[in-house]
Amino acid sequence: MTIWFVRFFFMAIAAAFGYQIGYTLPWLGASAGLMGALAGVALASALIGVEFVMKKISTQGLSAAVFGLLFGMIMARLVISTLELIPMGPQLTASFRSSVLVIFCYFGMAVAVRGRDEFNIIIPYVKFTRQDKHEELVILDTSVIIDGRIADICDTRFIEGKLIVPRFVLKELQQIADSQDPIKRNRGRRGLDVLARIQKIPHIDVRIQEEDFTDVREVDAKLVKLAKLVGGKVLTNDFNLNKVAELQGVQVLNINELSNALKPVVLPGELMEAKVLKEGKEYNQGVAYLDDGTMVVVEQGRHLIGQTVRVAVTSVLQTAAGRMIFAKPDEDPRTGSNNPRGR
Repeated sequence: MTIWFVRFFFMAIAAAFGYQIGYTLPWLGASAGLMGALAGVALASALIGVEFVMKKISTQGLSAAVFGLLFGMIMARLVISTLELIPMGPQLTASFRSSVLVIFCYFGMAVAVRGRDEFNIIIPYVKFTRQDKHEELVILDTSVIIDGRIADICDTRFIEGKLIVPRFVLKELQQIADSQDPIKRNRGRRGLDVLARIQKIPHIDVRIQEEDFTDVREVDAKLVKLAKLVGGKVLTNDFNLNKVAELQGVQVLNINELSNALKPVVLPGELMEAKVLKEGKEYNQGVAYLDDGTMVVVEQGRHLIGQTVRVAVTSVLQTAAGRMIFAKPDEDPRTGSNNPRGR
């Protein structure tokens, strides 16, 4: 709303100046002031149109272009000073000056814009902060937003610092939400709802990072490049992104690793109750799941499908996908048979 007020105010000022200038030009006739005001409004509208077009240009890219322009002008001046030592005619000297200035300004801007990600001294990345206060930046991946558990973690205040949502991640979420596939569409809309929920949490600062790396196609590669640029951490549950980021020296916070670390610790010989839901891959196995989703493989438990029984843990296997528990039915010492609940 504020930007529209600024635009309206700018058009009003332009109309007033146009009226004043038109009034000083008597050859325009009796309607000189009105024509001047209309010309001012037209010029202001054209400038606002240019501003709309420039919305796609990032602040970092514009800053890099200005830096390259200044650098090109300085280099052109040095070269022109050298060329002035060579005796030439006035017209030839003027032509050389113009040509050298245009060439160096072009190359300066082109090189600066192409390598804008390396300019950490450019205005958008200059930060005046206390040296003893470190601000942690956490960059959210598309998968971890759709997963939704990040919102619950934010509610518990285990996440500190700023959460960064890159514009290209938000764009990917919107594309998923607009998909023709109903499953993908629901996942995308869930991700947008999770973002809206996180933004409403009072102690969480969520920022939209506008910078996009047009020379990089993959979203995962863009995330790693952004994390290296701003010195942040990537929050994800994508196993492949986790490995790629670690290979490039980027710190990763993995939701699945956190979830596995918080699962209850069970030891061989410990007793627990589990409902056998289906048969396992091996002969006469049954499969059950704990409340947190941990798989329990029950040996000799195929005939117990559909029953909640007490089992004894035989071993625990920790994998990259999570924890897997192997168990066997606990036999009642009085009857020599397993003891299903409710019997």
